Amino acid sequence: MKVIICGAGQVGWQIARHLSSESNDVTVVDNNPDLVRRATDTLDVQGIAGFASYPDVLERAGARDADMIIAATYSDEVNMVTCQVAHSVFSIPRKIARLRSQSYLTAIYSDLYRRDHLPIDVVISPEREVAAAALQRLAAPATFDTESFLDGRVQLMGIVIDQDCPIVNTPLRQLSDLFSTLRAVVVGVRREGTLFAPESSDQLFPGDACYVVAHADDIGRTLEVFGKDNRKQERVVLVGGGNVGRMVARQLETRADRVRAKVIERDRKVAEKAADLLERTIVLHGDGLDAALLAEANIDRADAILCVTDDDKTNMLAAVRAKAAGCKMAIALINDPTLVPLMEPLGIDAYINPRATTVSSILRHIRHGRVRAVYSVGDAEAEVIEAEVLSTSPIAGQPVRDIDFPEGVLVGAILKGDKVLKPSGTLRVEEGDKIVLFALAKDVPEVERLLQVSIDFF
Repeated sequence: MKVIICGAGQVGWQIARHLSSESNDVTVVDNNPDLVRRATDTLDVQGIAGFASYPDVLERAGARDADMIIAATYSDEVNMVTCQVAHSVFSIPRKIARLRSQSYLTAIYSDLYRRDHLPIDVVISPEREVAAAALQRLAAPATFDTESFLDGRVQLMGIVIDQDCPIVNTPLRQLSDLFSTLRAVVVGVRREGTLFAPESSDQLFPGDACYVVAHADDIGRTLEVFGKDNRKQERVVLVGGGNVGRMVARQLETRADRVRAKVIERDRKVAEKAADLLERTIVLHGDGLDAALLAEANIDRADAILCVTDDDKTNMLAAVRAKAAGCKMAIALINDPTLVPLMEPLGIDAYINPRATTVSSILRHIRHGRVRAVYSVGDAEAEVIEAEVLSTSPIAGQPVRDIDFPEGVLVGAILKGDKVLKPSGTLRVEEGDKIVLFALAKDVPEVERLLQVSIDFF
């Protein structure tokens, strides 16, 4: 597959990294020569320095025979014009654009723009993706990461193992004996900064961050087994009243179970806009780092604080101050992945990585074959993949224990018909089954080979 990626920033670089590692023909375009050089020096990609919306630049990037273009520059207007040029001049079949402006998104999602007028096949909104991720974090307060698969029947949960966890020092194979009816599988473990797919003889130790795939009906019980309290969120404080904060607050207002939300916003105009748009949410104008203002928001009685300003350090400090004041849970929006290791020492319970959510969203739309969903774990260190098993796949008709998966791959769940099954060695994978797999980044190409993916994905 020949792909042109416009924008060599964090998102563009990660997408290029994924696609180039899977033997795709990738060309990166950016008007910053340094970013282009970084991509070509570190990845197996070609690079073009220039404005992505210019036809001559796209011509040099190979747009005449490209299969897909991904417009992920920092400018919405450049991304839209790039897709228009790709369609009108070069007839590129598949066009994906990242758009941030709420005005554009409102028009697009309300169908005011038709495909013939604005030829974008897939619109990715970072703010919407982040807001959705934030709501998932709030729904599972005992976890540091969550994502749904198999139409909500299965949940991926990131759980930190505490000192008093009931299953500490227990080999994973014994968990199946101790909790035989529990439909949950530990598919990944991060220990001392290294992520790996555990073997059945491995044990969990305090400080481990593990990724568990669990049946939706068994989430509460799974958290109990891991020593976590799945408490209900009734009072939430949001620091940041911009697009993300407003989206989250609006969703909380529409929930059947009443959630009392308060928003703290430093910019007066943004705070006034939030107050106008939100109906049942209290909006406070001021600095989220102000201890007196946090006290006014009753932070000591809050079940969670969600810090979603556009400044990582503000989010981290506000989260730390809220925890010190008695808030039960703190979630911070973190753009810089190098700051993530500081989360645990600072006592921040969970974080949201906008880059990871955007990359995962884009990957869902560009995977081959019958891949239905992809979630990027950590700093693109692994992926959780949901796919349909094709008749031509080498795994079709095979018991799980006979499938030659790489060491970095584990099966989390299998959907047969309308029934979600916990994988076992004797369980046979059949054509038409939906399978959820955890795969380290280096093993993703082999997973796609085993799934017998097809390049006919348009």
